[in-house]
Amino acid sequence: MSLAPLPHDTAPPRPASGGLDGPLALVAGEMEKVNSLILEQMQSEVSLIPELARHLIAAGGKRIRPVLTLLAARMCGYEGERHVGLAACVEFIHTATLLHDDVVDESDLRRGRRTANAVWGNKAPVLVGDFLFSRAFMMMVADGSLRVLEILSRASAVIAEGEVEQLVTTNDTSTTEAAYLHMIASKTAALFEAAAQVGAVLADRSAAEEQALATYGRSVGVAFQLIDDALDYGAGHARLGKTVGDDFREGKITLPVLLAFDRADDGERAFWKRCMEDMDQKDGDLEHAIALMQKHGAIRDTIARAEAYSSEAQDALALFADGPCRTALADLAEFSVHRAF
Repeated sequence: MSLAPLPHDTAPPRPASGGLDGPLALVAGEMEKVNSLILEQMQSEVSLIPELARHLIAAGGKRIRPVLTLLAARMCGYEGERHVGLAACVEFIHTATLLHDDVVDESDLRRGRRTANAVWGNKAPVLVGDFLFSRAFMMMVADGSLRVLEILSRASAVIAEGEVEQLVTTNDTSTTEAAYLHMIASKTAALFEAAAQVGAVLADRSAAEEQALATYGRSVGVAFQLIDDALDYGAGHARLGKTVGDDFREGKITLPVLLAFDRADDGERAFWKRCMEDMDQKDGDLEHAIALMQKHGAIRDTIARAEAYSSEAQDALALFADGPCRTALADLAEFSVHRAF
């Protein structure tokens, strides 16, 4: 799953068109069924499992990935109920990765609430994440489609590879933009891609249409992660839902860092190496890092790249007939960029 960097001279973001209200309203009834199924499938005789899973689910979240499955299936003309179960599978995979991510990142906040590892320590979230992965695979098997199982199981493996790639690139300022894009295409975008693609599979659509939805989902996922990268340096705590500057404090090499480093003079590069490679961070370093990003247009250009991927996602929808679901998917692509700006 290789992504080449998009051109650097993309136009600045345009105003958002539809946001999330339209897409969510269009599948509200089906999302109720998805939520009910999620609650049903996370039950266990081991009381800590539903307790911990409820903690994360109660933190909110827009459920964008399962919404993608529902909208894609409907746009493709699917009229059954299998998309509800697969949307729940997608959310279980996502939730499991969040539990594991927070342990790896030693995060204290997610969506403005204490993370599961901050409440229960590291062991329980890892094991409950494993439980949710297992539940997702049980539901895939129950669906009965080998093609669906192939797509979602591959996505799960690619996500894990992306997480390992992120460990490798952490603290490494020599990381290239191409390598970084490959990592986020795996870590974040793979599940967006699979979530959209299975909608075409359910409706028995052509290989070209299946690939178009895969491209759509992957591009939305990359845009979504790029905006997360920008928000870590450019959002207020209330909007971000986590501690601002977490990526900096953890030495994560994200696109704003790469762009600022690439455009830096020798003194600025020494600053980035001290903070991100040596992890020798002092009071005021985060503020200085943000100032350097602003000086070199790193946050601005990260947002511009996200906008380009959002446009790529919308272009992929051209293969499908115009209608409410296609409009909703285009709005979701816009939202991936403009959700906090």
